[in-house]
Amino acid sequence: MYIEVLIVGAIVLFLFIYNGFISTSKFFGENKNAFELLQEKDYEFLLRSKYGERVYDVSLVFRKRIFKGLIAMAIAMFFFIAKFQPLYLLVAVIVGYLFFKLDYIQLKSFYKKHLNVIDSLLPYYLKSLEVLVQHYTVPVALARSVEDAPEVFKPGLKELIAKIDAGDSSIDPYMDFANQYPVRDSMRMMRLLYRLSLGDQDKKHEQMLSFSKTVSALQLKAREQKYKARLGKMESQTMTMLMCTGGVSLIIMLIASFSMIGG
Repeated sequence: MYIEVLIVGAIVLFLFIYNGFISTSKFFGENKNAFELLQEKDYEFLLRSKYGERVYDVSLVFRKRIFKGLIAMAIAMFFFIAKFQPLYLLVAVIVGYLFFKLDYIQLKSFYKKHLNVIDSLLPYYLKSLEVLVQHYTVPVALARSVEDAPEVFKPGLKELIAKIDAGDSSIDPYMDFANQYPVRDSMRMMRLLYRLSLGDQDKKHEQMLSFSKTVSALQLKAREQKYKARLGKMESQTMTMLMCTGGVSLIIMLIASFSMIGG
């Protein structure tokens, strides 16, 4: 009886949400502060690192995560409804939380797997920006660089340029970008870029040399990391092949020994 009532209730709730009688946007809006506490600090960066500009609304994607978690919790409670106890409620909450965290864990796994590639994007982008800075001011060079910038950086670059165009001449827009994209040495590079933007012509040549040397050093480091990762992968594959070959040889030797004993 309880199961039938729950099924009917779930169907009615779905129809109400689907037809707009119950507003999920209003629900999330009223509880925005509570839900923001659940959002991981690096979630937006991880999301951008995988999908780039295809993520047009981070808050919408995050709401879908919460909704999936709530659905998983409701389904878990559905299985326990016939013999409900306080412990089962805790289990249902844990199941919902695990489903909520699943997307974040997958994004984290993607970032770790592609760490060297993602980290190397900044120095290579800055190298192309360096050429533009030699001919234009930093804000103009940034604006001209957006089209050819890596997908992952485009949303942050547009925000950076918008803040500068709005009249913010402080270091804050550059630091906001570095915080939004916490890749290797992003803080240091944004500070160097800000110093270049100050427009001190007497020191610009020295600053350009410092900027160029730092970018080249980062590129070299990125290449070294890439080769180390490739070498580590090759060593791992070689070890796996040796273990497989040794295991197969051992099995064949054991089969042959047992055959001789049996004979």
